[in-house]
Amino acid sequence: MPFPLSAAVPAPLERALHAVVLPPGPALTEALTAALDGEAPAVLPLSPALPGPALREALDVLRPTHVVTEDGVRRRPGGGGVRGDVAVVIATSGTTGVPKGVELPASALLASADASLRRLGAGPGERWLCCLPPSHVSGLQVLVRAARSGTEPIVHGRFRVEEVAASGADHVSLVPTQLRRMIEAGADLSGFRTILLGGAAAPPGLLAAARERGARVVTTYGMSETSGGCVYDGLPLDGMRVAIGDGGRILLSGPTLFSGYRLAPGPTAEALTGGWFRTGDLGELAGGRLRVLGRADDLINTGGEKVVAARVAAVLAEHPSVAEVAVVGRPDPEWGERVVAVVVPRGTPPTLADLREHGRAALPSHALPRELEVTAALPLLANGKPDLAALREGRPDLPLDPRRSSETRP
Repeated sequence: MPFPLSAAVPAPLERALHAVVLPPGPALTEALTAALDGEAPAVLPLSPALPGPALREALDVLRPTHVVTEDGVRRRPGGGGVRGDVAVVIATSGTTGVPKGVELPASALLASADASLRRLGAGPGERWLCCLPPSHVSGLQVLVRAARSGTEPIVHGRFRVEEVAASGADHVSLVPTQLRRMIEAGADLSGFRTILLGGAAAPPGLLAAARERGARVVTTYGMSETSGGCVYDGLPLDGMRVAIGDGGRILLSGPTLFSGYRLAPGPTAEALTGGWFRTGDLGELAGGRLRVLGRADDLINTGGEKVVAARVAAVLAEHPSVAEVAVVGRPDPEWGERVVAVVVPRGTPPTLADLREHGRAALPSHALPRELEVTAALPLLANGKPDLAALREGRPDLPLDPRRSSETRP
C-alpha cells in the first residue's frame, strides 16, 4: 500500500542491496515502497531486457547482496550492503560505458517527489502513468510521486500511443520522441493535467505543437544524481540551488542530491564538493532561469574551434523540415572533427545547404554542419536519449537512407 505523504523514514545502520531484475509492475513497485519505508533492503532496479553480458557486468561492478527475479531471490556471492539511509541505487553508464551506481537516500527521493508535486499543484489521489523504464530515475520517480500522492501508479511496460492516451492518468512523464509520436498520431493530450518532458532537449516546435493540442508541458532538467528532474521550465524546485562554475559547468545543490557513487570514493569526491554536485553539463543563467547548452563532453573540436553540439541541434531543430535532430562530431583529416547533423525529416527532407543557411543567423560559421545524414529514426538509449555514441560511429546498422546522405567542405 502507498505510504502517507507525511511518513517519516527511519533507516537501519546498514541494509542489504537487492538487484531487482523484474519488469515494471506491482512486485517492483512494492519493493521500492518498502525500501523507502526504511526497513526493507535497498533496491537496484535493473531491466530484465538487458543482454546477458550487460546484466552480468552491472552485477559484477555494483555487487548487490541478492538478485531478485521472477524465479525468486538468491544471494550473490561477494555482494555487499549499503549505508542505512540509501534506499535506491541507480545504474548509470555515464560517459565511460562502465556501470556506476548512484546511491540515493530515501530522503532525497522523497524530497524530489514532494517538491515536484508542489510545483505542479498535484494533489492526493491524482494518478501517475509510468511508461518509462523504472531502472532509470525518470521512470522510478513516477512511482515515487504516485506513492506520495497515495495512489497506485498506472504502469505500462511498453510505450503505445493509444494506451497512453486512454490511460486516464492525470500526470505522465515522457521523453521528446514519445511526445512527438503522440502528436503525429493525433492523440488527445488535453486529458493530462501535466506532461513532464525530459531526457533530452525538446525542439521548440514540439512544445508549440503539444500546447496547441491543449497539453500542459513542463520541461525538466535533472539526472540520476539529483533524484530526477530538479529544474522545471528553467527554475529550480524548492530547496534546490543552481550555479554556473568554471568553464560553464552547471552546479547543483539541495536536498535531492545523491550521497555518492557505489564503491567509488574517488569519483564521488570529484563530483561532490562542499555540498555542490558538479554536473557534466554546460549552461547559463539568465533572469534566474537555467538554460542547458549541452554536455561538456559533447564539445566538437573543429579546426581549433569549440562547438557545443546541443546548441547547434537546438538551432537546426527550428527548421520547418526537421522533426528531430542530433549533432555529433566525427573524425576529419582536415578539421580534426567535422560537425555532422543527423536529421529525422518532417515532410520533404532539408538539404545540407538549407540547414547551413538556416543556421547562419544564430551560429558562427565553424559551428554550421559540414555533413548531413537523413534517417527514419534516431537511435535511442533505454532512457529515451539519442545514442550519440552510435551516431558518432556512423554505424551501418542505423536506419539511414543513403539517398539522402550528403557531405560538403564549404
